[in-house]
Amino acid sequence: MTTPAITINKAEMMAPPVTKTIQTQALFIGMVGVVAAIAGAFIAPDNFYSAYLVGYMFWLGLSLGCMAILMLYHLVGGAWGTVARRTLESGMMTLPMMALLFLPILFHLPRLYFWARTEVLSDPKTDHKIIEITQDYLNFHGILTRYIIYFAIWIAMAYFLNRWSTEQDTIAGQSTLRFRALSSIGLVIYSLTISFAVIDWVMSLQARWISTIYGLLFVAGEALSAYCFIVVIETILSKYKPVSEYLHETEIHDHGKFMLTFTMVWAYFNFSQWLIIWSGNLPEEIPWYKARLNGGWQHVGLFLVIFGFAVPFISLLSRQLKREARTLVRLASWILFIRMVDIFWHVEPVFHSTVHVSIWHFVVIAGIGGLWVAYFFYNLRSRPLLALNAHQTLRLFEEPHH
Repeated sequence: MTTPAITINKAEMMAPPVTKTIQTQALFIGMVGVVAAIAGAFIAPDNFYSAYLVGYMFWLGLSLGCMAILMLYHLVGGAWGTVARRTLESGMMTLPMMALLFLPILFHLPRLYFWARTEVLSDPKTDHKIIEITQDYLNFHGILTRYIIYFAIWIAMAYFLNRWSTEQDTIAGQSTLRFRALSSIGLVIYSLTISFAVIDWVMSLQARWISTIYGLLFVAGEALSAYCFIVVIETILSKYKPVSEYLHETEIHDHGKFMLTFTMVWAYFNFSQWLIIWSGNLPEEIPWYKARLNGGWQHVGLFLVIFGFAVPFISLLSRQLKREARTLVRLASWILFIRMVDIFWHVEPVFHSTVHVSIWHFVVIAGIGGLWVAYFFYNLRSRPLLALNAHQTLRLFEEPHH
């Protein structure tokens, strides 16, 4: 017996009017933040650029996390990804903007990286190994070339995944093979490129320090950020049609389980790095932790252990919490804040021996974040909230069979 054809009205699947309101408000916040950030670059450049790197890495991680989770969905399928697909696509399509927002870092490398300062390289007391690294790898042309490669790859993958998804709104019977083919190799490419990007932009702040697992810390953190973002967006939209009609407790529960999974993965990678470096006790490796276990930074680290892992882990063990969007969204919002603190803990101890929070951290988070959120909702409003002719979408509206 054949299943009767299901027709989904495109107009009824568009984002509710509230998204336009949020987009406008976010754009206003972003523009005010940009103006304040430009002023900060001239008024307090020493504090501003480290704050800019913190904010930039957080919002870039959200874009890339959305792309990675989308590719995971194309590989494994599931209703959890069907209801979040357009959210993920809209998030990853902010990558062109993030490519432009990297330029302040690119053209002010000496403000952030000691290996880019002429006076350091010309000083006879400078470690010879640092000079070798700058000649072979860490230099402006190398950073520029790899920056172009990273974003060219990321934007290309996002472009094709988004374009093929848009085609499913108008062309029925589209094969999912090309989604799976790109996603299978795409996840590997993403893991490699983000690992090298993190080495270039964050780990090289202490160029003599190395960690082979460092890139995976950001991979896990970006995936966790993406799932938390999904929960926040679906909670906002679940009050309105059409999301209120197709989002069920089952999908919310799945998103909560993924949050628990990546909370544990993030904690595992961090603990593994600490354990390996502690047991090795090598002079090339311990300076990274020495800087973060003194001057009050140890309290930030303890805060991350308790409120970034222990509290979310224990909370997410509750099945009831994972099935209630209003409760889960509070925890998701908190974890997003923890992700900002985590990146702050990675970056700022290089520049300040004691805990230092400046107004520019809030300015940058608001400035980049406002633009990011406005661009995200612009993308989200441009298409139906579900891929209309995708097989996974049609299953959402089928009667259950027993």
